[in-house]
Amino acid sequence: MQTENTRPYQGKLAVLYEHNGDLADHQQLANRLAVPLYHAIENTTQETFFLTWRDGCLKLLDKELLKKGGLTVEIDPRPGEQRSWPAPKEGALAQAIGRKTKTVIDATTGWGQDSLHIFRMGYDLQCIERSPLMVELLSDAYLRLSQLPWMRSLNLTPPVLLAGNAIAILANLKEAPDCIYIDPMFPPKRKKSALAKKSMLVLRELLGDDEDKDLLFAAALKATGKKVVVKSPDYAEPLGGKPSESFHGKLCRYDVYLKT
Repeated sequence: MQTENTRPYQGKLAVLYEHNGDLADHQQLANRLAVPLYHAIENTTQETFFLTWRDGCLKLLDKELLKKGGLTVEIDPRPGEQRSWPAPKEGALAQAIGRKTKTVIDATTGWGQDSLHIFRMGYDLQCIERSPLMVELLSDAYLRLSQLPWMRSLNLTPPVLLAGNAIAILANLKEAPDCIYIDPMFPPKRKKSALAKKSMLVLRELLGDDEDKDLLFAAALKATGKKVVVKSPDYAEPLGGKPSESFHGKLCRYDVYLKT
């Protein structure tokens, strides 16, 4: 999910210290993001989203749902995904990336669920994320991932996380990956949808839509060694024109563009 680090938070985000963990860690997090640090939420607090550590992980909280746990980057497989490593290369995403593909860059990591699925299928993966907020959540998740028993027993390391604008990073790659995967935020089909996940609604509220997805696609097609895979909602027009082939999931489509 491509997001933008040059867009200000406009007073919507702060760090919350709930007297769990080290205060210095919370202060450093607030400093990195250039947002306020609070020890308590008052009625006069203007921010509506807060970062804090709960249950051993960094979470993003909605002011109206402070007692309901918050959102974090989940490191466990989603329902229906294999827990073995490497997981079988099955399903629309795996078909789009291809069995012969070895190296993949996810240029729009966002909440990291597709990235982690790609990683668990055994691909050599690098991740790019330009939102400082999501970089913090992803870094926390990858640290937790590195500590899992199966990761340690197999001597695996989490995906490499590159912080910055994917367009600039892709233009300066030393080696072209076999596949570049992009999952930009498209405008919703309807203003409100019962199917929209809370995590996506929050990300859109904080960061808006991706207005440079056409530029990102062009950069990806130029930088890839073999192909670009674009994840799109089923109602959206193909981002790069007619694809070489498409693979359909339940509510989305993976368009494949082969480099010629």
